[in-house]
Amino acid sequence: METVQKQTLNYKKGGSFLIEDSKPEEIFTPEDFSEQHKMIADTTRDFVDHEVMPNVDKLEELKYELSVKLLRKAGEIGLLSVDIPEEYGGLGLDKTSSMLVAENLGKAGAFAVSHGAHTGIGTLPIVYFGTEEQKKKYLPKFATAELISSYSLSEPGSGSDALSAKTVAMPSPDGEHYTLNGTKMWLSNAGFADVYITFAQVGGDKFTSFILEKDFKGISLGKEEKKMGIKGSSTRALNLDNVEVPAGNVIGEIGKGHRVALNILNVGRFKLGASVIGGAKAVITESVKYAKTRKQFQVPIISFGMIKHKLGEMAIRAFVGETMVYRTAGLIDSILQNVDKKSPGSSVLTLKGIEEYAVECSIIKVYASEILDYVVDEGVQIFGGYGFTEEYPVARPYRDSRINRIFEGTNEINRLLIPSMLIRRAMKGELPLMAAAQKLMDEVISFSAGESAFEGLLSDEMNLAANAKKIGLLVSGAAFQKYMDKLEHEQEVIWHISDIAMEAYAMESVLLRVRKMEQGGAANTAFFADLARAFVYEAIERVESHAKAALTVIAEGDTLRTYLTAVRRLLKYTPINSAYIRRAIADKLAEDDKYAL
Repeated sequence: METVQKQTLNYKKGGSFLIEDSKPEEIFTPEDFSEQHKMIADTTRDFVDHEVMPNVDKLEELKYELSVKLLRKAGEIGLLSVDIPEEYGGLGLDKTSSMLVAENLGKAGAFAVSHGAHTGIGTLPIVYFGTEEQKKKYLPKFATAELISSYSLSEPGSGSDALSAKTVAMPSPDGEHYTLNGTKMWLSNAGFADVYITFAQVGGDKFTSFILEKDFKGISLGKEEKKMGIKGSSTRALNLDNVEVPAGNVIGEIGKGHRVALNILNVGRFKLGASVIGGAKAVITESVKYAKTRKQFQVPIISFGMIKHKLGEMAIRAFVGETMVYRTAGLIDSILQNVDKKSPGSSVLTLKGIEEYAVECSIIKVYASEILDYVVDEGVQIFGGYGFTEEYPVARPYRDSRINRIFEGTNEINRLLIPSMLIRRAMKGELPLMAAAQKLMDEVISFSAGESAFEGLLSDEMNLAANAKKIGLLVSGAAFQKYMDKLEHEQEVIWHISDIAMEAYAMESVLLRVRKMEQGGAANTAFFADLARAFVYEAIERVESHAKAALTVIAEGDTLRTYLTAVRRLLKYTPINSAYIRRAIADKLAEDDKYAL
């Protein structure tokens, strides 16, 4: 491993959004994209529209040579090398650029999976943990798709509990190689990959990462899985029968494979969030076009209130998801902007920067994947019976969407991770979460919990978002007081805490973005302020529901009544008529003939 450079970086702590308020100027939004960012987005979009989309039906026939051809074309224009350092043939760009590539590939469905498996989980273990020799050997060829990579963590008996892998790697007496035996599951790109990043237990108990090459003796692949969706991506099992792997192909340290697996999953979750938001925007565009041309009762169905509601809500959620993605990209880039990429240890420091926002990465993975599920479901509904047929453009996104709640750690696992990561940081003294929760608990007991007091545009909604964070602290504090170190066994409570945290992050993100628009003098600020209001007043209802559900598990009697009184006091609000807002959004979509918010 490289030596970490001694350097102090200024940044917001991951998860601190729950206990600190941010200012509009402190967050990064799509309005801040540089010309280079816009060029990367345009290049990716053009590649997808002209190279990938005309071939989606052929890709679903699993013609490996077509997938390889497209990946190599992507490599020619730099779409495989954004995260690869320049000295190894890459572009070495910021994480915002990486998210823009992922987002604009999102509409490509299965090909986006092939691309992501290669450039993300298939490449980044070597970028961040590889030796100098490994980087020189593999990364330049990954950048061009001369070599195509895949990643294998899961096994037949270990999905979410991936670190309990049964695949064994036995060292040779001379220490020159390891002999691997076992079976790995769900390898994306397996059918045409040249390299497999995999994991095994050295000596039976030291979880370790390895680089395998397809021509190593003893490697064989299972048959193609017959999947519900993403049919254009290759998914097969990897069988290892006395496979001899050179000792030089160990990634990182023996027994430290969990560091590779978990940190790469953080990046994978983040990139998946961007990708699914891109997919959602594409489905919204198709739904708008169809609703404008499809007539019932002699009028286009887009004129109907319930269709306007669907389109308006689809757009609101996509806008909020996009905002969360790029706020987090900005956070990661801010921590990494002073890293000298050419210095020893730069990749380790980069990884630490990404790891800092593991909570936000999990939030984005869950929230964005569920946004896409909502959007594709409503898209099929707008198309009606035609939406259920493969001849129309929403059936494929509908079936492709479902895997995203399972990929990169199921949404259930990520919901469990969010509070556990926050509590772990608090216990280490890295985040004053417990102190903030205890202070709020004391105020609740004495009936002195104060309300937030923002001013200016969307001040009422900012107050609600701030109080939603307080509700999260209240429920977390109550849960921790009751269960202490047994809290991890109360999964229903953890689930509700996670959802409150996610809603709070979403609410604050979109409100800050619109307030930043106002500061920049954007002409359409009023439109987006209404969009934010429509989102916040529904999100706050979800926060209230989750809080009540959790508190009724945690407490009873007078204690429960005290908590519920605090919730009512903190969440005082008058609902708004958001129907006209969704109508206005649907009308703008119709005018633009696409999602262009």
